[in-house]
Amino acid sequence: MANELFSHLRTFSETDWLDAVGELQSEIHKVDQDAVNIWFRFFPLELRLYIEAAEDRKEAERVLSLQGNYMLEDSLDTSHHFLYGHRYWPHVKAAVNEASASFKADSKPSLVELVKTAAANAAKKAGVDEKLITAISALALATFNQVGADEFAKTAGDVAKPTGAMAGSADAVYAAREKDDSQGLFGFLKTVDKKFSVSYAAEDYSGKFQVYDDQEITQAAGQDRSRDWKALDERCWQGPIPIECTAAACGTCWVGVLGGKEKLDPVHRRERRQAKVFGYGQPEVERPILRLACQARAHGNVTLVIPPWNGVFGKQIYKNVEERELEPNTTSAKHLREAIASGVKAASTDGEESE
Repeated sequence: MANELFSHLRTFSETDWLDAVGELQSEIHKVDQDAVNIWFRFFPLELRLYIEAAEDRKEAERVLSLQGNYMLEDSLDTSHHFLYGHRYWPHVKAAVNEASASFKADSKPSLVELVKTAAANAAKKAGVDEKLITAISALALATFNQVGADEFAKTAGDVAKPTGAMAGSADAVYAAREKDDSQGLFGFLKTVDKKFSVSYAAEDYSGKFQVYDDQEITQAAGQDRSRDWKALDERCWQGPIPIECTAAACGTCWVGVLGGKEKLDPVHRRERRQAKVFGYGQPEVERPILRLACQARAHGNVTLVIPPWNGVFGKQIYKNVEERELEPNTTSAKHLREAIASGVKAASTDGEESE
């Protein structure tokens, strides 16, 4: 028997979900306002539906150049690890399971109404302000929508206790993301080589590396030789951020910016165009929450989250990329992987340098 909540949620498009999250922004604590929008770009509904409809999933993955874990079944309880509200996942998951068991579609509630109801029930169980739990409630319903009732109910919903900077209050975490490292007594001088910190988190690892003022994020990350990054993520050829090129040609280095997006250079033409080709849904603003790390230069502390997958699916799924926008002379992701495996430095072949 079909689950009524699942059937009702499947009547909404990816755009409907993004609009609902936008409408709910004032109901979400500022610590998770950008994080919730990042999550919806990390796990786009349209990609999920495309894969579900494919006759041959492996072939679809090949065509879209998908690498890593992009299906939510693989990370049902951890995909939202970078949200402050992640700590309340057990309460939210329980609230959604209860809603699933009692839902009657004839009432036809909106997505905003569904999220608010789930958040209110979960906040009551957890004994916290609804603003801390609204974002994770939206993600819980979106996850339920992607994986289905049975899969959603399979896991216990347990999460690890927050540690480090994330162990503080929501206000403290937000404030910490806004601060820059001290540059000392003479930091105001232009001649001083200013250094800042880039904090990052992936599902299986996290940490911090140093970046010089006006240095590209991936270049700074590549100087961190402290761990065997490829053992943690096979897409990490050099440093903690996955990368296969330095020219916005492969799409592996996309990241979400949880804090400090205003401290990165504005998006330039090449990054804007390529993000559309990859299908990453980069918001059309000067300094968005999604960036290609090889194109983003830092001018202060930045907090990043690294997605567990990457691909090239803008044209096939969103159909918003015209042929003239696809660069036939730009090195393909497949070619880049082969070049790197052979020890050849990957680069764009169209002669256009990183901007």
